[in-house]
Amino acid sequence: MPLDYCHPTAPHTKLKLPEWYVSSLMMDRALDAICRRVKKFDRKHDIPYLAGYSLDGKTIYIDRHMPQFFKFGGRKIDTDRFLILHEEVEKTLIDQLGLHYLHAHQIATRAEEAAVRAAGIGWRDYDRFMQKYVKRIGDERLTKVPLDLDLKPYRDEHDDDLLRRMMSSCKAGKLPKGFHAGDMLEAIRRMHKRVRLHDTPGGHRTAAIKGKKSNTKSKAK
Repeated sequence: MPLDYCHPTAPHTKLKLPEWYVSSLMMDRALDAICRRVKKFDRKHDIPYLAGYSLDGKTIYIDRHMPQFFKFGGRKIDTDRFLILHEEVEKTLIDQLGLHYLHAHQIATRAEEAAVRAAGIGWRDYDRFMQKYVKRIGDERLTKVPLDLDLKPYRDEHDDDLLRRMMSSCKAGKLPKGFHAGDMLEAIRRMHKRVRLHDTPGGHRTAAIKGKKSNTKSKAK
């Protein structure tokens, strides 16, 4: 567990502004609070896209080859705490609010960026350092993946990427003989929208509720 908190033992400095104002110190405190709530932290496995979480959300995984620190402006920066923030926010949005991974990932990335900037670190410098260690699906370096790693983010990422490439091919006119570009493109767009909006726990619950209501109405008739 990373111990590089802003004030691990001493009391926090009193804020000069009300606590509900945007504040770098308050962001740092919030980041500390999230890090302390992680039940289990694991750096012993190979993880696609640097970090992930277990199916039950109790374990945060960070790739074993990802350096814990990088140097910025003469400072030694602990990167684990920012990755933990991203994964915790993302997992919570997916499990508790039923968001699609791609939407949860966007929000989690914004939170990560805000925390990085609040720490006085350039986002581009941070992201450039991170990208050097990313392992993607199919990477031959993925030889030690945890059995309980939640794979939904990687499936969603793959599906979204595949549909985007299919749309690009349609627009470029690269289709098998007998297929109409306009019809194919419209079908792909409908599927893409469905994947992004409905393939979530919340979407499945809504569909189940609608199904029950339909069955009830049918029986009443």
